[in-house]
Amino acid sequence: MSVTFTDTALPNIIQLKNISQSYDNGKVQIIKDFELLIEDVPDRGQFVVILGPSGCGKSTVLRYIAGLQKPTTGEVYINGKLRTDDDRIGMVFQQYSSFPWLTVLDNVALGLEYKGVSKKERRERAMEAVKIVGLEGHEHKYAQYPSLSGGQLQRVAIARSLLVNNQIILMDEPFGALDTNTRLRMQDFVIKVWEEVQPTIVFITHDISEAVYLADDIFIMGNAPAQFAEHIDVNLPFHRDRSIKRDKNFVELVHYIEDRMMTLNK
Repeated sequence: MSVTFTDTALPNIIQLKNISQSYDNGKVQIIKDFELLIEDVPDRGQFVVILGPSGCGKSTVLRYIAGLQKPTTGEVYINGKLRTDDDRIGMVFQQYSSFPWLTVLDNVALGLEYKGVSKKERRERAMEAVKIVGLEGHEHKYAQYPSLSGGQLQRVAIARSLLVNNQIILMDEPFGALDTNTRLRMQDFVIKVWEEVQPTIVFITHDISEAVYLADDIFIMGNAPAQFAEHIDVNLPFHRDRSIKRDKNFVELVHYIEDRMMTLNK
């Protein structure tokens, strides 16, 4: 697979420093003195998964990185520089986020349109992204169900994120609304994108087996006000396929994380 639309490569470094988030004039503290550092692995990118109880602040952390929300206090750095509105990072949500009145191609090209890229160039670059996510032949369909399946709609969102910034992709429970078979296929698909495009992916899920299958690193968050309870280096081969789920190390790690998660919810 040739990824000709890639911009000049930069080291993917995401850092959150001294982050706190409070509401109701400080009476409700969601996140306090929170720290996160994600460094790129040269020539392969990075796949980080965040696990944690519902309401602990996982999605809020992704929103900081994406620039959709600013913390009450603290700083967010992208590639060593304080985050600004010029740092455009795509985010794939659990809910389908495509505009149903636009075609697949127009949805994928939307971020480039906001950047002021010419129509000819943005359609060419969008078509490359469409090919990468396996939607060639569907580019002129409207991005809505039942014209496209749930998995295909999420592929549209991933393609759009690749064009916004193919170095960093954020995913907030992107497969949560999918049926089991589609979810398993999408896990394999996102691994393929990671191997071939080599972005840094930050992925939120509640599925422990999914986390172990996808991740280089797993960060487990505790209850609010959130801190990381544990950082786990997933010592499994870089290339993943479903056979690895039967590996003893895979099974033991899933069980370990299950036990760890139960202690957080007591």
